Amino acid sequence: MKRIAILTICIFALAAVAALASQPEGFEKNWHHWRGPHATGTAIDANPPTTWSESENIRWKVTIPGTGHATPIIWEDKIFIQTAVKGEAPKAEPEQEDNGNPFSGFFQERRGRGGVADVYKFDLIALDRSNGEILWQKTLRETQPHEGTHQDATFASNSPVTDGEHVYAYFGSRGLYCVDMMGNVKWEKDIGTMYKRNTFGEGSCPALYENTLVILQDHERNSFITALDKRTGDVLWKTDRDERTTWSSPIIVEYNGKAQVITTGTNRVRSYDLATGELVWDGDGLTANSIPSPVAANGYVYLMSGFRGSEFRGIHLAEATGDITDSKAIAWEYNRDTPYVPSPLLYKGIIYFLKSNSGILTAFNVETGVAYYGPQRLQGVSGVYASIVGAGDRVYIAGRGGTVNVIQHGPEFKVLAENKLNDSFNASPAIVGSELYLRGGQHLYCIAE
Repeated sequence: MKRIAILTICIFALAAVAALASQPEGFEKNWHHWRGPHATGTAIDANPPTTWSESENIRWKVTIPGTGHATPIIWEDKIFIQTAVKGEAPKAEPEQEDNGNPFSGFFQERRGRGGVADVYKFDLIALDRSNGEILWQKTLRETQPHEGTHQDATFASNSPVTDGEHVYAYFGSRGLYCVDMMGNVKWEKDIGTMYKRNTFGEGSCPALYENTLVILQDHERNSFITALDKRTGDVLWKTDRDERTTWSSPIIVEYNGKAQVITTGTNRVRSYDLATGELVWDGDGLTANSIPSPVAANGYVYLMSGFRGSEFRGIHLAEATGDITDSKAIAWEYNRDTPYVPSPLLYKGIIYFLKSNSGILTAFNVETGVAYYGPQRLQGVSGVYASIVGAGDRVYIAGRGGTVNVIQHGPEFKVLAENKLNDSFNASPAIVGSELYLRGGQHLYCIAE
């Protein structure tokens, strides 16, 4: 680990109050964003079960049409979930003469990778939180995807966000949709077609702050970040990015009375002024294939990635301006055991993260810049794509094999439970009140005592 400075946590009370005021009313009692109320993976004042099985603490279990890795979001008595429902393949078009073109047929073959010969319905579903009953299912677009996905991915891996009045469902190249709580489309916006590295698919989620939605589109052509008016879909600003494909989602942080959009990247890490799209600060990039989303609290932001290397930085926003490379803004760096896909959990001064996509956990003290423990292997959890969540002084880590480990929050490693269900979990869990929601490959579970 390269120590640059000693990190001292300060509690910025006024900034915290301002940040809370900017969120939808009642947001802390809901799960309105794929990483929870504060985009950290933490559910405030929630207390879900520690143990469950197919015969214990399952309030309900329902089949979700189609496929998707989008996290369910919850607002009061409704659950919203995005899915892609495969339809019939379109009729083959008559072959055309190639006129001697040596690349004739290449692009048709390319479109056929990953099952994209099929047409998909891109649907937003609303469910009754009390029993899992589908209240409505709205097809927002029906089309044949222009390219495929990674074998472990889906065409509905982007998660929606809500302000309690509307749901903003983003399907990447298939568009952004504003839908009211009854399933009526208020507006829709074509953000642009993306061409992802190795046709691995799409997955970045929108960020919402007051009346502004932020969308990040990093791909193999013209990458950019854009802000839209949530009420109309009108573009407020659009800023080009010198980046190849990422799958990270932006976060919005308020500091010193101004909102910043924080993004990761392989070339650069960046902060943009939410009001204008102008660069506030930037620094050296992370590893290739940047996926984990940033987390932030108390005037610090934490960035990490872990493909073919390990990068983890704590950045002090009070010092961050211009090019922060090798500056006092970088409080510390820690270059080992960071995640490839799953985003970290920031919970009461501790960041929990996994090594690559494996069940190997580190708990990190953000005050000292030193790990409390780890790398620590978890039992029964492997191939992790779902991000870590926390509530009730417990940490929940879901694996693709259907096992969820529950770890005691704190500086010492202690496994509280190893829970197994007959499904596979790639979507990140959601927590509200006494309930834990797990979206599997087949079912959506409501886990509650």
